[in-house]
Amino acid sequence: MAVTAPSAARTALVTAASVVVALLVCALVFALAGQSPAEVYGTMLRGTLGDPTGLAEVGRRTIPLLLIGAGLALAFRAQFFNIGAEGQLLLGAVFAAGTALFLPVPGALLVPAVFVAGFIGGGLWALVAAALRRVNVNEILSTLMLNYIAVALVTYLIAGPWKGKDVRGYIYTDTFPQGAWLPTLSGTQVHWPTLLLGVALALGLQWLLSRSTFGYALRVVGENPGAAYYAGLSSARVATLVALLTGGLAGLAGAGEVAGIHHRLLEASQISLGYGFTAVIVAWLARGNPALCLITAPLMAVILAGGDLLKIDLNLPFRVVDIFSGVILLCLIASEVFVRHRVQWARA
Repeated sequence: MAVTAPSAARTALVTAASVVVALLVCALVFALAGQSPAEVYGTMLRGTLGDPTGLAEVGRRTIPLLLIGAGLALAFRAQFFNIGAEGQLLLGAVFAAGTALFLPVPGALLVPAVFVAGFIGGGLWALVAAALRRVNVNEILSTLMLNYIAVALVTYLIAGPWKGKDVRGYIYTDTFPQGAWLPTLSGTQVHWPTLLLGVALALGLQWLLSRSTFGYALRVVGENPGAAYYAGLSSARVATLVALLTGGLAGLAGAGEVAGIHHRLLEASQISLGYGFTAVIVAWLARGNPALCLITAPLMAVILAGGDLLKIDLNLPFRVVDIFSGVILLCLIASEVFVRHRVQWARA
């Protein structure tokens, strides 16, 4: 194998091939489980892209995956391996809920204030990991562990000081005032202001990465830390700013979920359907390009929404979506060798 600089065409080809291999592996798993792979994939596509209700569910799941995935794509380019977007989403939801429930914000400014609070909450949670990285604590471990603290914090708030007055059985806060509710597309849970925000931010981060001075510094730090050091670029400063951005976008996703769908803060498993972890695959598929998350986020949203259909229509195990996610991520990681190297056949 000869080392070469990976071209965009080869990267795209290898990525597409890895997804195809992952789908073939999943087909084999379904066949071994006694299910027809054609029926499984047909059910997924008919129930999502071929059905208005299913398409709306795809749109609903695309929103947080797009926001989080675009931020993670930027973070991975800077070699800041943030695995804590799930917790950052939850902190964004907490800050957004606190703003909607307890701050005396005028009605016209309440929705913008909810979004700003969500960004701050998620960003601050990610900055904890960035600060720990400065004292040589690996951000993969710190962000992952912070997820569990975030879940515990949400549970404490909704079971304790923020517990709603009309709680029956499940625990949650009071309902947000109407001024903090996001509008949705008719008959769906697609809160379109958050969707538009996600599209704009994905394109904006792509511009930041490819056209700005900070983007240049980010790329140098991520691709060649030694060169960045000799060029006087601060890796710690870049990591801190990237943490703020990626955590903030996850926080925006959390604000959108509670303000657009639930209209209250409730248990962590009901706010996020594993979006923070699935968005890692969204970002990896995008190969560090936030704009490409406009394609990869809907792709993973189809798998999430389709997985729910498989549980109901074909009585497949509850963890069927994890099979898809795990196999796709494994194939993407394995494909890195073909992205960074070109295979040459030669005689011994």
